[in-house]
Amino acid sequence: MYDWANSVYAIVIKSSIFPVFYNTATQNFFRGDVVDFFGFKVVNTALYSFAISFSFFVIALLSPLLSGIADFTGNKKAFMKFFTYLGGVSCIGLFFFTGENVEWAIICSILASIGYSGSLVFYNSFLPLIATPERHDMVSAKGFSLGYVGSIILLVINLVCISNPEWFNLQNTAIIARISFLSVGIWWIGFAQITFRSLTEPESANQFNLNIVRNGYLELLKVVKEVRNRRVLKYFLSSFFFYSMGVQTVMYMAASFGSKELALPGDKLILTILIINVVAIIGSYAFAYLSKLKTNKFSLLMMLAIWIFICLYAYFVYTAYQFYILAFIVGLVMGGIQSLSRSTYSKLIPENTKDHASYFSFYDVAEKVAIVIGTFSYGFIEQWTGSMRNSTIALGLFFAVGIGLLIMVKMPSLSKRTLEVS
Repeated sequence: MYDWANSVYAIVIKSSIFPVFYNTATQNFFRGDVVDFFGFKVVNTALYSFAISFSFFVIALLSPLLSGIADFTGNKKAFMKFFTYLGGVSCIGLFFFTGENVEWAIICSILASIGYSGSLVFYNSFLPLIATPERHDMVSAKGFSLGYVGSIILLVINLVCISNPEWFNLQNTAIIARISFLSVGIWWIGFAQITFRSLTEPESANQFNLNIVRNGYLELLKVVKEVRNRRVLKYFLSSFFFYSMGVQTVMYMAASFGSKELALPGDKLILTILIINVVAIIGSYAFAYLSKLKTNKFSLLMMLAIWIFICLYAYFVYTAYQFYILAFIVGLVMGGIQSLSRSTYSKLIPENTKDHASYFSFYDVAEKVAIVIGTFSYGFIEQWTGSMRNSTIALGLFFAVGIGLLIMVKMPSLSKRTLEVS
């Protein structure tokens, strides 16, 4: 149910309504693309990109420390609550953004992103505590699919309201868009209460003290050493790092590709986002089922092969219908690869460890750094060659490296999860 609660941020704030509103509002107020940010002149879209990158940088630095602290004190749920409320309140704060107060919008968007990413570190770490290893795949898939369903419901409600301002006796949609940001914060915080009320964790005898920060770093160093010494963990995380560069970049840049390369209007781009999220529900369950019939490794390799096809196919997409087909295929493997990557990693964590949050924070940092490198590479190649199409070909190379590294991973059986030390 926490996926149901927080996924509305990802689709409404991160991917659809807020970016469109932010661009329109700042252009209207500043009479162009260049905005004034604390006295600095910056292109509005570049400023927003920098804000998201900065939020990933902050959480990449903080999450290993915080998760180590959470493991030591047994307070994973408390940290999860803190980041949830930080993210939800920040989304509510975006209601007060009208165009001229761009600093407020950037600060709120940074805090919302930190809240979202930070809460996921602790949320993911609960998977080994609430489900047995043989149920990890389906429980993880159920979480992702519920997230897609919840986010689609709220997105559709908001889009219907924005498309019909006359229902509310309004001449424009600006106030309705701002109310949609308010709805995200309320939805996120409200439905998270189901999780917080039901979720329990083992009690710890350790109490917060002045040495807690040192202990957090020691926990992180311990996990780094474990990953380096365990061949299967090392190769899986390396594979995950490379293919996440491709997966996350496609998710962030899909709408921009459709807008810039195909000149698709906003309504068609929003339709594309809906297609991706609806199909992702099917994909999450389909590949979880495939992993049950075969293995996690087989299912992941199948998806990575499809991702390479996506990158190659994108180079030849020139019409809206071709773009919809591409979106359908992306949705099919987007939910599956995120869900199965999370559950596969949970199976590779040493069975007797108590440092689940530290292990998942390492996983989360790898994904965040991959986002930074992947999106930078995408933009650099476009800047260098003048076309996003060339960037999509480059993404295919990330997936190819991911396949090569994943082939070297020897998955342990569920009956014997003790991993061989290389």
